[in-house]
This record gives sequence, C-alpha cells and structure tokens, in this order.
Amino acid sequence: MQGKRIMMIGAGVSGLGAIKICLEEGLEPICFEESNDIGGLWRYEVKDGRRQAKSVISNTSKEMMAYSDYPFPDHFPNYLHNSKIMEYLRMYVKHFHLLKHIRFLVCSVKKHSDFSFTGQWDVVVQAEGKQESYVFDGIMVCSGLFTNPFMPLQKFPGIMHFKGQYIHSWEYKSPEKFQGKKIIVIGIGNSGADLAIELSHVAAQVFLSTRRGAWIWNRVWDYGMPMDTVLFTHFNSLLNKICPEFLINRWAENKLNARFNHEIYGLFLTHQATVGDDLPNYIISGRVLMKPNVTKFTETSAIFEDGTEEDVDVVIFATGYTYSFPFLENNSTVLDIQRSMYKFVFPPELEKPTLAFIGILQPVGATIPTSELQSRWAVHVFKEQLLNPSQCLDVIVLGEMEFLIVSSSGLRYLNSPRNARRVQYVNYMDEIASEIAVKPNLFSLFLWDPKLALEIFLGPCTPYQYCLQGPGKWAGAREAILTQTEWIIKPLRTRTLICDQAPWSVPLWLKSICVALLLFVLTFIIKG
Repeated sequence: MQGKRIMMIGAGVSGLGAIKICLEEGLEPICFEESNDIGGLWRYEVKDGRRQAKSVISNTSKEMMAYSDYPFPDHFPNYLHNSKIMEYLRMYVKHFHLLKHIRFLVCSVKKHSDFSFTGQWDVVVQAEGKQESYVFDGIMVCSGLFTNPFMPLQKFPGIMHFKGQYIHSWEYKSPEKFQGKKIIVIGIGNSGADLAIELSHVAAQVFLSTRRGAWIWNRVWDYGMPMDTVLFTHFNSLLNKICPEFLINRWAENKLNARFNHEIYGLFLTHQATVGDDLPNYIISGRVLMKPNVTKFTETSAIFEDGTEEDVDVVIFATGYTYSFPFLENNSTVLDIQRSMYKFVFPPELEKPTLAFIGILQPVGATIPTSELQSRWAVHVFKEQLLNPSQCLDVIVLGEMEFLIVSSSGLRYLNSPRNARRVQYVNYMDEIASEIAVKPNLFSLFLWDPKLALEIFLGPCTPYQYCLQGPGKWAGAREAILTQTEWIIKPLRTRTLICDQAPWSVPLWLKSICVALLLFVLTFIIKG
C-alpha cells in the first residue's frame, strides 16, 4: 500500500477526520483547503464572509458530535460556541499530527487517462500563480453542503427596486451595524431563527417571514439534559420502526405544543424542525413578529401574503445554500445531473469507486460522527480497489446500486432540495457502520457485557459505540460510553450542592428486566 495517495478537498470537520483515517489505514493523504486555515464553517473571521457569525452555538451536544476516538474535554459545555469547537479541532489536529498533510491551495480534478483501469485522478493545484500536477489513487470531497448562498430574488418581485439593504445570512457577522433598523428575516431555519433573536436586541423591530412555519425544538430537554442525548438512542430508533407513524407524530406534536402552541404563535404545524430555544420568548414579548411569506417589495416596504405591509430598512435572506463542486470536471460519468450518490457517498456512474463525497448530507443529528463514519467506509472501499481492483465491485455493486434516500421516522419532511439529503442520525450511522462491520451487536453484548449493552441500547447513540470493534477500534470506547452521562453533567456542576439524599436512578437489574421483556415482546411480534 506504500505510495498510494488519497486527496481530500476541504479541511473542515469532515476533511480532518478523513486525513486521520487515511493515516491509520496506511494511505498517504494530502488535503487541499482553499482558505488559509482549518475549521471550515466553524471558523469566525471578520474578513471572510463564508464563516460563521460570531455568536453561533452548536445545535448538537458535545458527546454526540465528537470524533469517535477523541472526546471533547469533560469541562467543555454541552453546547459549544464556535470558538470552543475551533479549539477542539486544533487539539484534534495537533494530537494526530494532521497539519503537515494540509495544503492551503486551490485545485481542479479530472479523471486520469486510464481511469477505467486504474481509477486514478489528475489533480492540478494552483498557488501564488504557479501550477503543480498530481496523480491520486482516490479523492474524498469534504467541502460540505454550505458552499454557495441561495438567494431566490426572482421569487420576490420589487426587490431590485428596494432602496434599503438586502443580504444573505452568509454575509452576517454581528448585529452592531443594524442598530435601530427595521429588519425582515426571510426563512425560519436555524440561521433565520438565530438571526431574528440576536438582531432583536439592537433593531427597532424584527419581522420573521416564513411560508410554512416550523416546529421549534429546544436544546435543553426533559430534566435539563441535552435534547439529542435523550432522543437519539437505539431504543427510540426501534420504537420509531415498530410504532405507527401517526402515534410518533402525535407524541411530537403534543410534546412541542406543551411548551407553546405553535399555531397561536404563528408557527403553524409543518414539516420543518428548527432549534430555537429563545424564539417563543421573543415572539411573546413582541421583539420578533411572525409574518407570512413576502409577495412583493416596494422601495421602502414589504407586502405580505395576508395583505399587510411593513416599512423595512434591511432584508436578510436566510434561504439556505446550494452545493457545487466547481473543481470537478463537468462529466456525466463522474456526477449525473441529479448528483446521485449511493448512500450519499459514492457516485454510481463511475467505473471505479475511487471518488467519495464526505459530509454532503443533512443528518438529523451531528455532522462530525456521520462524516467520520463515511470516511471509514470510503477508505475501506479505496483499499479494496487498490489491493484487489478486479474484485472491488463485490464491495459495492455499482451496477445494481439503489440511490438510497433514507426515509425519516416520525415527523416527515417535504420533498424539497433542502430535505432530499436529510437522514435520521441513528438509522444512517447503523447503515454505514454495517458496511464495515463496526455496528454494535446488542444481542452478543447482552451476553458478555450487559452493562455496556444497556447503555448502548438505552443511552445516547454517541460515536464511541462504533469504535468497539472492527477497523478503527479504540481501546477507550467502552469507558467513554459508560462515563458519557458523567461528562454531560460535569460542566454543569460549577456550584457544589450538599444534598441529604443521593439522586435516584433506575437500578441495573430493573433496566435489564425491562429490556428483556421488550425484546421478548418484539420477538413475539416479529414471529407472529
């Protein structure tokens, strides 16, 4: 395997994980990053419009979004400011000695002349006016989904005559320059909700315009635990599979409406899920006013679908992104018009599976673990191609690929470009883990390590679960799983309390009985 080179494009969270995995598997990675630093979207820079706003906080908690063999420090808060995530990424790069494998350059990628035989790629790199050519045995595209801001100006008549300012949320950095303005934010995704809340502190008025509304989820779930650590479990994933869809939807509706009635707040029940802890507080206090879709702009105002009109100074389009790969040759044998990818990783048209797209999806959950697991699978396929090219099609049968669209359990999503690449976290992680035999075998674990099995089944589906066996096995995985609850609680205990009684917890024997009964019932249902 010596001398086999793999190229990564992008040194964000996906690219960094891909470099480390290639090194572990004996490949020679070189990562090309067009900016001058690592971190991708998580890096805040005033001069660079493509990075996160200064105030951005993660929507997924640290235990769920860590690399599988490198947990966040236990004292880090559960939901992280972008500066904390950058600190973690720099620690990761330093620990695994990744920086020397990164080149801050721009590149183009084309098939090698004998691609159908070798699966190799020609890469041209340009830096400081000079060009260099390389040949790589595999390509991992880690540039992410959020590359090109999408502004559907054609859907908003009059916007070109609007005398105020209009920008995409991509350009927003901090609220200071919007002091005293009347602002309309179009779009109620995570970015739109965050911007509306932050701007309301300085603006004269903020309007939040949405066509369909959204379900508003809270980072802090029952008993103060991070939402994703409670909801994203193998137990809940199993319930989603066996329970009727209407029951799951009913539970979710009742749960979310118990905090505030979405219809009364102008957030009519719909497909979209948005994390917006503070949004109802700002709506009820009038700092943010919900409005329907804009039908037209005048020189100084916005006219809405309900016929109302509001004077506005600034329009911010939080309308998402489109993804593109300008460095790839425009060739339908590389990527078709629909940009189909087998399990969101491998283009099905290629004669050789030596091109993988990493992190080009929207998991309902954390991105780092999903992209890392994709990289582990991709490297496995690359190695099969390099060692046994004649047998590689047995690894993934390209000619018989189904374009996997993972259906969501529970709340459903509209058929839109935004949702076409959305996957359920636990289901997708298990799906990819099965490809490389690292999915935990719960039945086996219940026999020889019931304590671990119960934590994997009932506890949060943390990425450490996929390092217990197989390629990428980590000796610290079991301990990380069994102590994950302690690491969630530790950063909260900044004030010591003396209690007369220890907090109550469910005994292990009772958990075991409950799980055994559940498995017995499920077995009976399946056989029946």
